[in-house]
Amino acid sequence: MIKHILFIMGLLCSLVSLATEPVKEGNIIAGHVIEKGTENSLPYATVLIVETGEGTVTDAEGYFRFKNIPAGNYTLKVQSIGYNTQTKKVTVSKDFTVDIHFVMEEETIMTDEVVVSANRNETSRKVAPVVVNVMSNKLFEAVNSNNLAKSLSYQSGLRVENNCQNCGFPQVRINGLEGPYSQILINSRPVMSALSGVYGLEQIPTNMIERVEVVRGGGSALFGANAVGGTINIITKDPVSNSFQVASTMSNLNGKVWEQYMGANASLVSSDNSYGIALYQSYRNRNPYDADGDGFSELGKLNMNTFGLRSYYRPTQFSRISLEYHTTNEFRRGGNKFDLQPHETDITEQTKHIINSGGLTYDVFFNEYRHKLSVYGSVQHIDRNSYYGAGKNPNAYGKTKDLTAVGGAMYVGNMEDCLFSPATFTGGLEYNYNSLHDVMTGYNRDLRQNVRIISGFAQNEWKMNYFTLLAGFRLDKHNLIDNVIFSPRVNLLWKPSDKLQGRLTWSTGFRAPQAYDEDLHVAAVGGEAMIIRLADGLKPERSNSFSGSVDWSFNIGHFQSDLLVEGFYTSLNDVFYLTGIGKDADTGAEIQERRNGYGARVYGANIDYKIAHGREAQLQLGFTLQQSRYTEAVNWSEDSDVAPIKRMPRTPDYYGYFTFTSAPLKNFDFSFSGIYTGPMVVPHFAGYIEKDRLEHTPNFMELNLKLNYTFVLNDHLKLQVNGGVQNMFNAFQKDLDKGALRDSKYFYGPTQPRTYFIGIKFFN
Repeated sequence: MIKHILFIMGLLCSLVSLATEPVKEGNIIAGHVIEKGTENSLPYATVLIVETGEGTVTDAEGYFRFKNIPAGNYTLKVQSIGYNTQTKKVTVSKDFTVDIHFVMEEETIMTDEVVVSANRNETSRKVAPVVVNVMSNKLFEAVNSNNLAKSLSYQSGLRVENNCQNCGFPQVRINGLEGPYSQILINSRPVMSALSGVYGLEQIPTNMIERVEVVRGGGSALFGANAVGGTINIITKDPVSNSFQVASTMSNLNGKVWEQYMGANASLVSSDNSYGIALYQSYRNRNPYDADGDGFSELGKLNMNTFGLRSYYRPTQFSRISLEYHTTNEFRRGGNKFDLQPHETDITEQTKHIINSGGLTYDVFFNEYRHKLSVYGSVQHIDRNSYYGAGKNPNAYGKTKDLTAVGGAMYVGNMEDCLFSPATFTGGLEYNYNSLHDVMTGYNRDLRQNVRIISGFAQNEWKMNYFTLLAGFRLDKHNLIDNVIFSPRVNLLWKPSDKLQGRLTWSTGFRAPQAYDEDLHVAAVGGEAMIIRLADGLKPERSNSFSGSVDWSFNIGHFQSDLLVEGFYTSLNDVFYLTGIGKDADTGAEIQERRNGYGARVYGANIDYKIAHGREAQLQLGFTLQQSRYTEAVNWSEDSDVAPIKRMPRTPDYYGYFTFTSAPLKNFDFSFSGIYTGPMVVPHFAGYIEKDRLEHTPNFMELNLKLNYTFVLNDHLKLQVNGGVQNMFNAFQKDLDKGALRDSKYFYGPTQPRTYFIGIKFFN
């Protein structure tokens, strides 16, 4: 009996010993994120495995967990708005769980965001060989922006202008160069065609945007050699956590007309992070605004709906499939007599757009994530019905169909030793196709334009202790150009410390000739057809761009500060211009021929400065000084009495912006912002005035104020009430043309009058 009792006791002791011994569980990374000083858990912080791109967010208690991670060495990066980004190295084993803790320190100036526009790879902004400036939702909220066009002026070197009183055509100038010189990307894909670029900036709501990456100059030519002025890369919202947001705003334009906006976002992510989807929707409606009481609109009627999504699925640990799609249905109309049909009015510009855009990307990793292959395709289709006419013209109706498709493959390989240092090689092939069919039956105009570009690109990035050297090139074969175009670029980064970076960049690019651009519809408003032809032997515009910058982060007492100074120089050769060569014998339409002219030089400096003290005070400002000049005087008017000019029109020699945000109370914050536009010269054509003349404009300072108060309804729901005024002193053009004979392109300065707004937002 005693033997049986001793045996049972021994067995129980063994079981207790096994139960109390920790179970070894491998291929797992688990961690906790807390705030420095308070030791409070930090919920909803983003945790990223740099090598794989796999990410998650911390739960309500600040914990996170990755499962089924292959054995190997990894870098974990933790980010949370308002805190310094932290990275730590970990070694994953099949034999045990990696347990890691992050203590996050408050940061009010973001200088280390992850960007992709510098070298087509995700990299830290501080170690990127090209200066990449980032605009986020924090800026969109501060300046009360509901579309991209209202946001881009809050970057030095960028200026958004409205070029038409009737249709509201917005364009962005980068370093003084007009819209067609800039490359606009959606998720790094060049799907914005010549047609979609006309109204595209205003057709992109900010609630679909995660961030906007801006590269001034040609330093990001790997995305396309026509990035002469610069690149604007719109990164749409990616699902990272379970969240939602609903917002609505009512605005009143100078006490005359109303604008309504409503936006909604939702994001769903699986518990194991194997799939996720982000959804967004926006609605905007604006009545026409007449500033001077002449019965003709300065800002047209606008009604727009946008719906979209971005999702991903990880079939294996080493692969990811990403899908994106958005659709926009927009109606806009400017002119007069809005209750009548367009052909019954004195002047009307009206468009109805149905836009469908989407993309699919497959990423696969090899050899412990040291190699990556991406295969991608994107497409955008536009169906547009239009009326561009004056004088009750029944012939001014038109239809346009536009299809853009981009497909390609890219390989990225990391090498431990390439000649003299570790390096990353990036290379790929890309095919870009655009088909445009523009018809105005009443004018006997039937324009078809097909553009096909086959491209190859390669670059190598050598990473040394204090220097990074990036050298690469792009080859483009354009069907409208006889020869293959070679566009090289070289970037050098000097990084003596984490607080200081210096950069030098040289790049080349080109702008290909095409028969369709905004000139066609502007001419149609005058009541006569226009046909644009390409001159025999027409050469592409070529560019050479140089830039140098210093980026310095430093502290002034308890204030964090960052200063970026950048100098730039761009030369353009064989610049395009249009000249009249007579009438078409069959249709009677005016024939304009696109020819090569002389060159142009654009040079100057951009200055960006940030200073902040926690949430109590955050100031960011930027200023640009520049010269934009043709090498030879250019005739802008057909009137022989009007002198040619060397100064580029509509380009001020100095302009800038500032934003100031503060949260003096826990639930209350406010923002104060402004945009300054210096004097410039603007062509003013006869109609309302007797003869063409060049106008010298005044300067403008538009100031904005926004107030926010947030109510915490429960642990998972908050309510924010906001209100304020934009362009509070109504800095708006005073010498507007009036009536049916006005020059609608004689429109400059701030893009909206004084506007009062009030809004509400629910979010978790």
